[in-house]
Amino acid sequence: MKNKSKRYKEILKNAIVDKKVNAKEALDLVKKNSTIKFDESIDVSLKINLKQSKGGDFNLRTVVNLPNGSGKKSKVAVLCEPDKTDEAKKAGADVVGSDDLIEKIAAGKFDFTKLICTPSMMSKIGKHGKVLGPKGLMPNPKLGTVTTDLKKAVKDIKTGLVEIRNDKDGNLASTIGRKSFSTEKLLENYNYFIESVKKEKPDTIKGDFIKSTFLTSTMGISYKVGGK
Repeated sequence: MKNKSKRYKEILKNAIVDKKVNAKEALDLVKKNSTIKFDESIDVSLKINLKQSKGGDFNLRTVVNLPNGSGKKSKVAVLCEPDKTDEAKKAGADVVGSDDLIEKIAAGKFDFTKLICTPSMMSKIGKHGKVLGPKGLMPNPKLGTVTTDLKKAVKDIKTGLVEIRNDKDGNLASTIGRKSFSTEKLLENYNYFIESVKKEKPDTIKGDFIKSTFLTSTMGISYKVGGK
């Protein structure tokens, strides 16, 4: 068995077993444990109820625009008509192109982390869905990445829009900020995120939608959240 580092053994002293803490307490502890030099991501992990009273299991896929941003830097590409490339560049896109960008995608060159597409270019990018989909790069109108409003789409992604989706077991996770954020800003992001997920609960699911909630950091330990 791999030996635990001195740092990890130290933060284990702050572990809380078989007990829930409120979100503010959890965030204070998570920040306290963030002792690595880089700006660690502060993450929330949920287990949601997928069992509907009618039909198959529910799947959640949406976006949440965190009020204080995520602190995550995204390299945004915009696929658009040639006459809109200047607009995309002015909007702050890092990579802009039309057919030339499609050629790069076809060649497997993905020098970006998010892809925005105008509606008229979707027919051209559709055949590359098998490559883009598994990488989480396929534009989707529901996620705000298929749009004519390039300025808003680029700004949203650059400032704090996070995409969330559950796996087959109902687990989903997202960043809600960085350790450099104040506890107050992290708490505001956390509360907004939780309320946004709750609003996605369909009427066909009975009982609590969120079954469990945990907070952690990139290199830290997790805390189970409950109460106020």
